[in-house]
Amino acid sequence: MRRILDRYIFREIASTWLGVTLVLLLILLTNQFARILGEVAKGQLPKEAAMDVIVLSAAQYLTIIVPIGLFLSVMMALGRLYKDSELPAMMACRVGPAGIYRPLLWLLVPIAGGVAWLSMDLGPRALQEVDRIGTAARREADLTSIEPGRFTEVGPNDAVVYGERVLPDGSMENVFLHRRVSDDDTGGVVEVVVAKRGEQVDSDDPDVRFLVLRDGRRYEGVPGTSQFRVVEFAEHGIPYRLPSLDPEDPKPRAMTFLNLAEADGVEYVAEMQWRISVPLATIILGILAVPLSKTEPRAGRYGRLAIGLLVFIIYMNMLSAAKSWTEQGSISPLLGLWWVHGALLFFALVLLGVQNSVHKRILR
Repeated sequence: MRRILDRYIFREIASTWLGVTLVLLLILLTNQFARILGEVAKGQLPKEAAMDVIVLSAAQYLTIIVPIGLFLSVMMALGRLYKDSELPAMMACRVGPAGIYRPLLWLLVPIAGGVAWLSMDLGPRALQEVDRIGTAARREADLTSIEPGRFTEVGPNDAVVYGERVLPDGSMENVFLHRRVSDDDTGGVVEVVVAKRGEQVDSDDPDVRFLVLRDGRRYEGVPGTSQFRVVEFAEHGIPYRLPSLDPEDPKPRAMTFLNLAEADGVEYVAEMQWRISVPLATIILGILAVPLSKTEPRAGRYGRLAIGLLVFIIYMNMLSAAKSWTEQGSISPLLGLWWVHGALLFFALVLLGVQNSVHKRILR
């Protein structure tokens, strides 16, 4: 009998969790897909890398979607069992909280382990890969990515290039270029170039390319003054440095867990505690969802979902605030994010104890 009830409760929670998680993931990926398509259309991302970025983004989203999906699925599944008087009938057959938590643990433990892997290993590596794809896209961008009749930023110093026509070989006709050469108290020296033709040329340095303009005129000076120099040229090469593919010092979010543990600084401690907090929050939310889902038979099936969402939002916001306070040194790293978990776990245990009349037994 007990095994049948365990399988029944497990099946109800697992099927609901799978559906909720897929719906939440689909909503977030739809928004991400629209943003990535915009970057591809602007030439900021190669179209062959679009699907890779979407998949890597999904790995990052799952670290948040899985915990909230499990929390909501437990509340929805148990709320339905309360609504249909199935759980009250089970409790009448002496099925207590242990009879609910036992099948829940079959799902909670592997999910918490998977979330820990996502948070500590796969998520940071996915973030590094997204940064690498973005850098490679900016590095490979050339004049063929410039749309005719539109102003496009190229290279450093916020250089803006306009081409009336882009030929099949990648060169442009009727080119306009504007860039800031230097900054000073008068507002900075700018350079404006108009040319009949322009093309991109590689150099001996793989990190440097030249924008070569032909048959044009260059205006250089300070805007708002008469200090301008006009030069006509047959050929004018403007070098610009490509983004380096060599990885810089990664931000804490993109560092591996071992590197975070070895690093010295409160921001690294805060990030490490945040990654541990994700699977820990998954377990605490699973514990809290059981007493929070209890409803009266005549109440609405999903009457407690609004309360559950409010608790989740407060929990996540408090974790984010504690992380910021730890990074700023406002609270001790020893306290860090742990007090938030302790407070919610205490609330869950108190709520569970009150519903099972533990306080009455103690006061006897």
